[in-house]
Amino acid sequence: MTGTSARLGELEEAIERSAAPSAARRGLERLEAAHGGLSTTLPDDEALCRAVVAVLAASRSLTLLLETDADAIAVLRDLGTRPVMPGGSALDEDTLRRWKAHEYLRIAGRDLTGLDDLGDTAAALAALAQDVLVAAATLAAGGAPEDLVVVGMGKLGGTELNYASDIDVMFVGDEGTGPARLEAQARELMRVARRCFRVDANLRPEGRDGPLVRTVSSYRAYWERWARPWEFQALLKARPLTGSPELAATFTAATEAALWDRPWDADDLRSLRTMKVRAEDEVARKRLEGRELKRGSGGIRDIEFSVQLLQLVHGRHDSALRSPTTLDALAELGAAGYVAAGDAATLDGAYRFLRTVEHRLQLAEQRQVHVVPSDEGDRELLARVLGFRGTADATALAQFDRELARRRASVRAIHQRLYFRPLLEAFAGAEGGLSPEAAETRLAAFGFRDAERTRQAVRELTRGLTRSSRMMHQLLPLLFGWLSDSPDPDRGLLGLRTLASGSQRSSELARAFRESAETARRLCTVLGTSPLLGEILHHNPDLISAVGDDDALAVQTAPDLVEQAGSTLAWRDADTRTAGLKRFKERRLLEIGVRDVIGRSDVETTAAGLTALAEATLQAAVAALEPELPFTVVAMGRFGGAELSYASDLDVVFVYEGEGPPDFAEAERLAATLLRDLKGATPTARIYLLDADLRPEGRQGPLARSLDGFRAYFERWAQVWERQAMLRARPVAGDADLGRRFVDALAPFVWERPVGAEDVREIRRSKARIERERIPAGEDPQFHLKLGRGSLSDVEFCAQLLQLEHGIPSAGTMQALSRLVDAGALDGDDGAVLAEAYRFCERTRNRLYLLGAGGDALPQAPEDLARLARSLDTTPVELREQYRRVTRRSRAVVERVFYGRS
Repeated sequence: MTGTSARLGELEEAIERSAAPSAARRGLERLEAAHGGLSTTLPDDEALCRAVVAVLAASRSLTLLLETDADAIAVLRDLGTRPVMPGGSALDEDTLRRWKAHEYLRIAGRDLTGLDDLGDTAAALAALAQDVLVAAATLAAGGAPEDLVVVGMGKLGGTELNYASDIDVMFVGDEGTGPARLEAQARELMRVARRCFRVDANLRPEGRDGPLVRTVSSYRAYWERWARPWEFQALLKARPLTGSPELAATFTAATEAALWDRPWDADDLRSLRTMKVRAEDEVARKRLEGRELKRGSGGIRDIEFSVQLLQLVHGRHDSALRSPTTLDALAELGAAGYVAAGDAATLDGAYRFLRTVEHRLQLAEQRQVHVVPSDEGDRELLARVLGFRGTADATALAQFDRELARRRASVRAIHQRLYFRPLLEAFAGAEGGLSPEAAETRLAAFGFRDAERTRQAVRELTRGLTRSSRMMHQLLPLLFGWLSDSPDPDRGLLGLRTLASGSQRSSELARAFRESAETARRLCTVLGTSPLLGEILHHNPDLISAVGDDDALAVQTAPDLVEQAGSTLAWRDADTRTAGLKRFKERRLLEIGVRDVIGRSDVETTAAGLTALAEATLQAAVAALEPELPFTVVAMGRFGGAELSYASDLDVVFVYEGEGPPDFAEAERLAATLLRDLKGATPTARIYLLDADLRPEGRQGPLARSLDGFRAYFERWAQVWERQAMLRARPVAGDADLGRRFVDALAPFVWERPVGAEDVREIRRSKARIERERIPAGEDPQFHLKLGRGSLSDVEFCAQLLQLEHGIPSAGTMQALSRLVDAGALDGDDGAVLAEAYRFCERTRNRLYLLGAGGDALPQAPEDLARLARSLDTTPVELREQYRRVTRRSRAVVERVFYGRS
C-alpha cells in the first residue's frame, strides 16, 4: 500500500469512527467541491483531519461555513491560535461578523476534539461575545467610548455562555452625558452586535418599558425602591465589559451594595422559588418533562438556582461565595461546608454533563434549543456526538438515555434536600459543616425564625431507633423544604411535631409518609397554613392519609352528607349526640379546607361545600329531636344564599305548623334545643352558632313562629329590610312540605308588591348606616373585606336591590348577578366587576379565617399580613393593591347602580 493510500485509509477510518459517518462523508465531498484537493492534503495533517471530521459530523451550520469560507479551514489547522481581531480602519461590521464566525469555529473545534472542557468552552464563548461588544461599542461611538459601560448579565456575565445564548446586557451612562446621546449610542451598539449575536437588554429595570441607559444613581434609586427579588438575583451575574474603568467600578460598587447590604428574607426566597415552580409547570404543560434540559425537573436550572439561592442567603457574610460563575460558586459552597461535599461533586458532574448535551444540541444548527429530540434517530446522533458508542450490552442511544435519566434524578434529589440537609447535619454536630451562625442565617432566610426551637423539633422528630424515626430522618430535608414554602414554616413545624407525638398519631403519620410523598408535601402546606385544620388532624389522625388522597378529598354530594350525618347519630344517645355531630362536621370540614388550601376548590365550590355540610348537620340534628309537629329550619343570609364562608354563623328562622300553646311550646323546645346543642356548652364544643335574630320582632319575638303567624306578620308589620332579608330564605332542614309552603307564603310579600321610591331610599339608608357604624374597632376600614367600600356587603346590597326592582329571584349573590345580567337588568361589564370583587374578598376572607388571624379586614400587623399574602401566592404590597383595584372598580358600579349617583 502506498503512503497516499494509507493516509486516505486513515481518513476513511476517522470518518467511520466519527459520530455521523454519512454526514462527515457528505460534508467532505462538499468541501472538496468547494476547495479542490482538500481530500488529498487533509490526511497529511492528523490534527486538522480530526478537527474537520468532528465538525462535519456534529454541525451542519459549521459545515456550511467551511464550505463557503476558504479561510475557515485554516482556523481548524491551528486551534491553539486565536484569530486576530481586525483593528483600525480594517474593522467594520462585515469583518467583525467574519472574525466572530472564525473564532466561534475555533472554539467548537477545540471543544469537539477534547482540547477544552465545558468551563473552558463556556469562558471562551463569553470572551468572544465580550470582544464583539467592545468592537461594536467602538464602531458605534467612532472610537473607544468613555461615557457608556456595557454590563454583561446572565451567562455572559457569568463567563459561562452557550453556543446559542442570547447576549444579555444592561447599559450604564455617565452622569454628564445627555440621555438622548447615550440612548442613540447604545441602540447603535446593539444594532452592530446583533450582526453577530442575539442581544437582549430586557433584564434592565422596567424591562422594555424602561430607559435603555441609566446612570448609576438611577440604578441605585430603582434598586432601593422598586426592584423585585428576581432582579437582585439577576445582579449576581452583572459584570462590566466595556467602557470607562472608573464608571464600571462605580457601577460594580453600587451593585454589590444593592445585593449584599440587604438581608434576604423568607418572602424574597419564596417569590424566587415560586417563579421557578411556574417555569417547571410550563415545561410539564408542554409535555417536555424528561427532555427539557434547562427548566425541567433535574435540569440545568435546578443546579443554577440552588447555587444562586445559597449565594444570596450566605454571600452577605461570606464574600468568597460571590462568583458569577456557577461552577466556581458551587466549588466554594462545597469547600466551605454550605453544601455537602458529595452533593457538590455530584452537581458539578451533572452540570458539566447537561451543559455539554445542551452545547451539542445547539452546535448542530446554532439554534437556541434546550430540548432533547423525541425522534430516536436524532437522539442516536446526539448520543454519538457526545461520545457514546454502542456495545454488545447497549446501544449508544440506550446508554445516553440511561445516563441522562440518572443525572437528572440525582440533581433533583439533591435540589430538594440541598438547603436543609447541611442544617440537619449541623444540628447533629457533624464536623466541617455549617457554623451555628450560618445555620441560623439559612433558617431565617427560609422562614424558620427560632433556630433553637427548630433544633428541638428535629430531635423530637428523629428520636429513637424505630423504623419511623429513621424514615423521618431521611424525609426531613424534604419536609423542611415543603414547610418553607408554606405561609408560616414555624407553625407548620410545630404542627408536625404535634402529629408526631403519641403512638397512634405518630403511627398514622409514618404510614402516610411511607405510602405517599404527596401526602407529606400537602400536609406541610396545610399545617403551615391553618391551625384550625391542624387541630382537626390532631384529633382525627386517621385522616392524615386522606390529605394526599384525591379520592378521599372528592366533593361529596348533599345526599351523601345527609346519610353520613344521620348514620353518625343513629346509634348515639342524647348525651353523646352533640359530640358525634361535632366529629362529623370537623372531619368533613377538613376535606373542604384541604381542598381550598391546596388549590383544588374555587370560592364557589368552597361555599357550596360549607353550605351542604351545614345543611346535613342541621337535618341530622332536627331528625334526632323527633319533632311532634311539622317543623322546618329556614336558612337566611349567606346560609340561605348557599354562600357560607368559614367564619359564617348560620342565620335561620324556625317555622312550625300548629295551633295553641302545646304546639307553640313544642316548637320553642325544638328551636331552643337546636340553638343550645349546636352552640355547645363551651367554645371548644361548638358545632355551629345559630343566629335567629332575623326572625319577626328579632330578639323580642318568639324563637319559632307558625306558618299562619308568618303570613300575618308579612301582611301587616314587616319592614323593607325584612323583605330584603327574605330574598335569601331557603328551607334546609325539617319538614320539606312545610318549607315549600313557607316559600309560597313569602312570594306575595317579596315579589308581588311594587318597590317604591321610599323602599329604595330605606334600603340605601340602611346600607349607609352599616358603612358608618358596623366596622369593629381595631379593624382597618380601608381594607375591610366585608363592610369596606366596594367589598362584600356593597355587592350583596347592590344585587338585592336590583332583584327587588326587577323581580328576579335568586338566593345567592353570584347567581343573582348572573341572572340580572341575563335579564338585562345589569350591564355585563358591571356584573363582571362586582363578581370579581366578591370572589376576591370572599377568597381572602376565607383564607384569613383558616390562618387564624381573626377579623374581616386585611391585617394591620406586618407579619400577619405577610402570612396572608403568602398563603394567597402574592406579596403584602400586591395584596393591598389588588384590594384597592377591585374594590375601587366595584364601588364605582355601586355608586352608579345602587345609589343612583353619576
